[in-house]
Amino acid sequence: MSAQQAMDAVSGRRLQALLDTLATFGPGEQGGMNRQALSEEDLQARGWLLDQARQLGCQVWTDGCANLFIRREGREDLPPVMTGSHIDTQPTGGTLDGCYGVMAGLECLHALQAAGIRTRRPIEVVVWTNEEGSRFSPGAMGSSAYVEPERLAVYRNNLDVTGVSVGEALDAHTARFPDLPLREKIPAHAFVELHIEQGPVLEQAAIPLGVVTGIQGVRWYQVRCKGASAHAGTTPMHMRRDAMLLAMDAARRIDALADQLATEDKRLTFGRWNVLPNAINTIANEVTFSIDFRHADPAVLAAFDAQLPGCLPGDTELSSLFSHAPTAFDPTVVGVLEQACTATGLAHQAIRSGAFHDAMYLAGHCPTGMLFVPSRAGISHNPLEFTEPAHLLAGTRALAWSLAALAEQP
Repeated sequence: MSAQQAMDAVSGRRLQALLDTLATFGPGEQGGMNRQALSEEDLQARGWLLDQARQLGCQVWTDGCANLFIRREGREDLPPVMTGSHIDTQPTGGTLDGCYGVMAGLECLHALQAAGIRTRRPIEVVVWTNEEGSRFSPGAMGSSAYVEPERLAVYRNNLDVTGVSVGEALDAHTARFPDLPLREKIPAHAFVELHIEQGPVLEQAAIPLGVVTGIQGVRWYQVRCKGASAHAGTTPMHMRRDAMLLAMDAARRIDALADQLATEDKRLTFGRWNVLPNAINTIANEVTFSIDFRHADPAVLAAFDAQLPGCLPGDTELSSLFSHAPTAFDPTVVGVLEQACTATGLAHQAIRSGAFHDAMYLAGHCPTGMLFVPSRAGISHNPLEFTEPAHLLAGTRALAWSLAALAEQP
């Protein structure tokens, strides 16, 4: 009964006001956002969030990676149900990516208070630090450091483009909020992340809610092809060692391999290229490009790893940049999310995420699940990012039902 009451107490007007206020911290171009991790704009937004939390009577903690934990106490001192996402954005981001999940979590706390509900378990809204990775590498820094605290010592040395280290930015956060108590990782009963889809699937299906079953695994590689610089006008073709032609041939072979292995759900991107000397009248002596290959089947990823070297010509170097196995979300939590969507009276469907999210790391800590709402034209990381207010409300209603139901479990 409390789950239904919590869902019914969600206010679309209050949710939109929270989103609108958050968007005043770091407005970017054309109505978008530029609020990068631990920037002044991010610190100002965090200060506002702390005020919101305290007005709700919540306790707030932080940790060594500046994650924020906003806790509404339960009737019993049990491991909490957690929800949340991130509020840092891309330099030309929108107002919803990550931000929606945090503001929806905050709205759920408002709804519980308005309905006079005290759940059995505590509920925590979490703000994970530097999910985007646009200022500091890697992305999902806060959630990965929370689940695996040994990562933080390495992360603290990473620099942004101006030479500021993660450690310096974290120390500035501590100085800005000296009264925030520190907390280590604690057990959690469950984690649920609500997010815009950032893709076109739900919109094209005219389905307002998605229950995420998991996240694709990924392989990032760098390929370095070596040739020899020579004059573009005087060197016969048969005497050339053109690194760009080698790279183009390698890319075609890799594309064919991806076609062979991932016939129905191919996700292959050559996103970053560097050509030397990059002169119009000089044959390239070195070309470096990146590979991003994603799939939900570990066997497909393993086959790609094994067969990739065979796609490369001689005098080519292959480096692994990043690897993550596919994430399968907890069936019990997924079942609760399906019940929550049904309780809204709206249609929902199962969906798999092709993008990384903090939930990818939380799945290694506690039972985890995700909810999606549609993104107009599948656009994200862009000022044009937009989700219909009715869909934002629907996702928040499903989240409130889910949190209340999970928080009543023994």
